[in-house]
Amino acid sequence: MPIIYDFSVQTASGVTKTLAEYRGHVILIVNTASKCGFTPQYAGLEALYRKYSSQGFVILGFPCNQFGAQEPGDISEIQTFCSLTYDVSFPLFAKIIVNGSDATPLYKYLKSAATGLLGSEAIKWNFTKFLIDREGNVLNRYAPSTKPESLESAIEASLRQPVRH
Repeated sequence: MPIIYDFSVQTASGVTKTLAEYRGHVILIVNTASKCGFTPQYAGLEALYRKYSSQGFVILGFPCNQFGAQEPGDISEIQTFCSLTYDVSFPLFAKIIVNGSDATPLYKYLKSAATGLLGSEAIKWNFTKFLIDREGNVLNRYAPSTKPESLESAIEASLRQPVRH
């Protein structure tokens, strides 16, 4: 079985990078969209990132246009929107597909590692969140309606855990 650090993703600038770069960090992976009812969560995500990034916390945002075509722009438009509207400074990656046969391998892994309600693997909507500990274990999956600030205690608990490798 692969681990989170085995996966490669495409950065917003088109460079392929491995998630091994984030080994030892607490990671929150989120599929995002700029024209969604949950888009204001960017503000809460950015607040968490700014509060905990110096302690080894990182948010990885993956824009996705699969839900109601709520992320129609190209990556440059998405980055401009996020920067100007929410002052987002956490890493945003290239647009991805999270469901279906063309889903990116990272999301296939995340969905099987932390299933949703009643064991469902499918991502239901934008802003589904996955929390990964410092060892690369997927700790939990959070619904799109889960506000970022409600993850604070889980993030703090993960940050307190020592890195064992």
